[in-house]
Amino acid sequence: MIYKDKRVLVCGMAKSGISAACLLNTLGAKVILQDKKGREEIKAPEALEQQGISLFLGKNPEEIVEAQDLVVLSPGIPSDLPFILQAENVGIPVISEVELAYTLTPCPVTAITGTNGKTTTTTLVGQIMQETKPNTAVVGNIGVSYSGEVSRLKPADWVVAEISSFQMEKAKTFRPHISAVLNISPDHLNRHKTMETYIAMKERVFINQTAEDFCILNYNDQICRSMVEKAKAKVFFFSSQDPLAEGIYLAGDTIHVRWEGLEEALLSVHDLKVLGTHNYENVMAAAAMSIVAGVPLATIRKVLENFAGVAHRIEYVATVDGVEYYNDSKGTNTDASIRAVLAMKKPIVLIGGGYDKGVSFDAWTKLFAGRVKHLVLIGVTAAQIKASAEKHGFHEISLCKTFEEAVSLCRKKAAQGDCVLLSPACASWGMFDNYEQRGEMFKELVKKFEK
Repeated sequence: MIYKDKRVLVCGMAKSGISAACLLNTLGAKVILQDKKGREEIKAPEALEQQGISLFLGKNPEEIVEAQDLVVLSPGIPSDLPFILQAENVGIPVISEVELAYTLTPCPVTAITGTNGKTTTTTLVGQIMQETKPNTAVVGNIGVSYSGEVSRLKPADWVVAEISSFQMEKAKTFRPHISAVLNISPDHLNRHKTMETYIAMKERVFINQTAEDFCILNYNDQICRSMVEKAKAKVFFFSSQDPLAEGIYLAGDTIHVRWEGLEEALLSVHDLKVLGTHNYENVMAAAAMSIVAGVPLATIRKVLENFAGVAHRIEYVATVDGVEYYNDSKGTNTDASIRAVLAMKKPIVLIGGGYDKGVSFDAWTKLFAGRVKHLVLIGVTAAQIKASAEKHGFHEISLCKTFEEAVSLCRKKAAQGDCVLLSPACASWGMFDNYEQRGEMFKELVKKFEK
């Protein structure tokens, strides 16, 4: 699409929206950047206006939307808002920020989605690809705006994108050369309403692919495995439980590759710095994507062996008075927090709770007996999690009003040989801006214990 002289409304003034507006502005579009926040809440609006970007602040844009040629949505903007339906009803295209960036991408794209493990896997694939293509852009839900990177890319480069279900809501032509769906479990049902819709958003990462492309799927996740019926791309399975005739799989302590005549042991899990079966799955998915991208196994192996994990995902913080502290603030849903609990090898004093995404906590809380020593709860979901835990016979529970109070209580409840784990099974909104802020505060509070 040619954007020059097009009237484009960009909705949402977080990182993605601002990057999209600036990109369109450089392409000669007539850009209006909208946000429900008022001018006083927006950081440096004058700088955007000086670039020639118009601002529409403090309300939704019903009164101007029909004068536009295109609407671009930041991922935080739900796609069922009245002004979006208004635009579509009069034939105005509405696309996601990822779709915008994709239409301007000159090089191959690798896209990773799933409920959990996206950031770890995306980071790994990015590091592997950068070994052979140094100008690889690692973008998307990982915290780097795709629109902010696309202008520097050349045909010989590569994009590695972490893709959320939100980013796929208004994706139309998005077609990565390599896609991956890591796993599926209930999440974001407050926005997507049903599991069927949530799964459909995940499937959009591969739905436009052809037989020339590749799709990496989790053989042990029944929902992912069933996606093979919809995938037109060549499917490469990974498995942590079953040997595969073709794919990448864990057998004992060793990860093996069988793919188009290649049959080789990749490495032992003891050579990895990351912990837990879920991380072995992330490693296999990253290796599979890199193999089909043509990266030599020796290069893949070197990066995997040196990878120490990502911040806020079962991140070791410190040992204080014989108690280990782990930051799993990125555990924003029950499946992620289940993985974190199972990865711990010591009695756990666990911090949970936060924003309500409309999901059940039972699968998580029924694991507490014999693993969790004490549960400390915060946020609007505290009472719901407490009721779930008690239903499954777990009663060592405290409720705290503040995060600082919760971390301080954990120190009192933990004894030498225990671990304190922040893995909330909930988003951070309401108490924090994002999970990163929550994790950083946890680390700061723990560091004070060392003094």
